[in-house]
Amino acid sequence: MSAPTSSALTVVPVPGPGAEDVVVATSGPDEGSVFTGTADGAIWRTSHDGARIDRVADTGGRPLGIELDPDGRLLVCDAHRGLLRVDPGSGAVETVTDSVDDVRMVFCNNAAIAEDGTVWFSDSSRRFGIEDWKSDFVQVTRTGRLLRLGTDGVVTTVLDGLAFANGVALARDESYVAVAETAARTVVRHWITGPRAGTRDLLVQDLPGYPDNIARGSDGLIWVTIASPRDPVVERLQGGPMFLRRAATRIPEAIQPKPKRTVRVQALDDTGRVVQDVDVRTDGYHMVTGVREHEGRVWLGSLHEPAIAFIDL
Repeated sequence: MSAPTSSALTVVPVPGPGAEDVVVATSGPDEGSVFTGTADGAIWRTSHDGARIDRVADTGGRPLGIELDPDGRLLVCDAHRGLLRVDPGSGAVETVTDSVDDVRMVFCNNAAIAEDGTVWFSDSSRRFGIEDWKSDFVQVTRTGRLLRLGTDGVVTTVLDGLAFANGVALARDESYVAVAETAARTVVRHWITGPRAGTRDLLVQDLPGYPDNIARGSDGLIWVTIASPRDPVVERLQGGPMFLRRAATRIPEAIQPKPKRTVRVQALDDTGRVVQDVDVRTDGYHMVTGVREHEGRVWLGSLHEPAIAFIDL
């Protein structure tokens, strides 16, 4: 494992709260631009130097994970509306799917797109929506899922019983798909091809904090956000009886455990070895929930900050 490194962080304000995820356009008319979505439903496009930002669409919900389709449209996981496609040129928003087995999703979160157009995406909880994410996190309902949208339009459940299913990423050779389990501090791996196809294992476990979105970088590594470091109080609650976990989520917000003000992301190879550990000490940004490495620059998003940020490695 590499030693933690601290790099200069550049914060790019966004005209909306909670720029949760980021994606970098690598081709087409928007090449080099960075897209993000905010809590007010807006989708924003930022120039690669952060000097210009434009509102390109409005989902009418709460956009979280954001990916780029090969045709230049955005694939957006909207916590309220499900899986959407957004045209950044016209602003048109199209619902891809909002249900699984005829039951509406509660918390569509993050996705990854395979070369053939297959979409792998997460539904964090079947009990709690984004406004109540702490309840699922503390109660550990294990109702999160990894889902697959085939090119035929059929949605299937690939993994069930996940502890707050979150970020999704594909291996460079697409031999496996990885999904973060925030409440368990692990990244689960589902093998797609090869002798282990159809089985699951852990890419990494016992992370130093709670992972949120994950993404494969241009370096081929799986980048993992550490939204907040491990909290012993939270973990004691998670291991306690359910009545206590439920009670803890009903106490006033002001005295509930809060995410620490940290900025940390790690990059893993296919063995789960930590290749990069970027740990930034700053008071100007916190709770990193989105990450995208592109040609040595690491872009970050945050569930709470009205800004995205970047670090040059």
